[in-house]
Amino acid sequence: MSDSRAGGRIECLDGLRGLAALWVLVGHAHILTGFKVPVIGDPELGVDLFIMLSGFLMVFHYQRRRGREPWEATSTWVTFWVRRYFRIAPLYYVMLVAALTLGPFIYDARMVIDAFNGVPPQLASRYLDSSLSNYLAHFSFLFGVSRSYSFRTALPDWSIGLEMQFYAALPFIMLIVGRVGWIKGITGVAALGALAAYLSHRIGYTFVMPTFLPLKMHVFAAGMLLAGALWTNERRAYLFAGFAGYLVIAPLGGEMDWLHQITRIVLVLTFFALIHTARLPSAAAKMARPVSEWLGNRFFHNLGELSFGAYLVHLLIMQPVIAYLIGAVDVSAPVRWALTLLITVPIVYALAWVGYNFIEMPGQNIGKELTKPRASA
Repeated sequence: MSDSRAGGRIECLDGLRGLAALWVLVGHAHILTGFKVPVIGDPELGVDLFIMLSGFLMVFHYQRRRGREPWEATSTWVTFWVRRYFRIAPLYYVMLVAALTLGPFIYDARMVIDAFNGVPPQLASRYLDSSLSNYLAHFSFLFGVSRSYSFRTALPDWSIGLEMQFYAALPFIMLIVGRVGWIKGITGVAALGALAAYLSHRIGYTFVMPTFLPLKMHVFAAGMLLAGALWTNERRAYLFAGFAGYLVIAPLGGEMDWLHQITRIVLVLTFFALIHTARLPSAAAKMARPVSEWLGNRFFHNLGELSFGAYLVHLLIMQPVIAYLIGAVDVSAPVRWALTLLITVPIVYALAWVGYNFIEMPGQNIGKELTKPRASA
């Protein structure tokens, strides 16, 4: 792990990002085709993995840059926010316009799907609201804290609003951690999040999806702890992992049955094992290290790079495909699910590749250029 702290690459992160996006895609295919399979058929758990990864990655980079970008400096905060904005916003804005433009078409497909599956139909406002206020709420990323706009496009962008709230809060969280330490700091942040979630619920300010940061702060915090553990001794690293496992089963922001809770704990322990292989017992390390390295190969690196685009675009492609299959072929739910993936996955990742190369990368380069240190005159 010393290489990682010094600036080396943690091999498994690309693969975990890629698999998280694929998990969400496969999970939505399960739900929309009526093919019910536990765990792998639940996109919520894939999103939780994404959230944990986000908490980890933000702290990992924050820690590595601390020498040249002190946590206390407001310039560090501005640099961080600019980088993250240009990482997320360019592709998101393009996909947002596409989703709101295609809203009526996607809505018609969803009505076919919901009727076929015998479930209550989606609200028309989620797909058909192309008002200026909806555009402004989403372009400003304020939609995540609004009950009216947090779930009002055909994109799965409720988690994007959540992510942007986390970015806004992170510099202040790191200040707290820097002053009082990891355990006290994360305990305080998680407790404040839980209190805010409780008070929000008590006053009736509730959300269709857990798009309000306090509802998922504990999952971000779990990932943050696993990153912070890289800069601790072995004993404290295991303490951080145990605390992270405890955090993810807090009864907030998602399904709380035993299967979901066990899966969340398994995600934490697996994540810890893959990024802290040097601290595992030798027998466990021999099993974990090859997996970690495998998840860092070229295929998984590319899968991870395309994860954001695939996450954003997949429902725009999948819902019309499933609606077409419902009308065109009479097959069982598992076959419909398999056909859906066979058609959807190549299209989604082809579009994600285009978005990555022609929108994401240029956007990231703008962010890097804007935050590049300038030579003094």
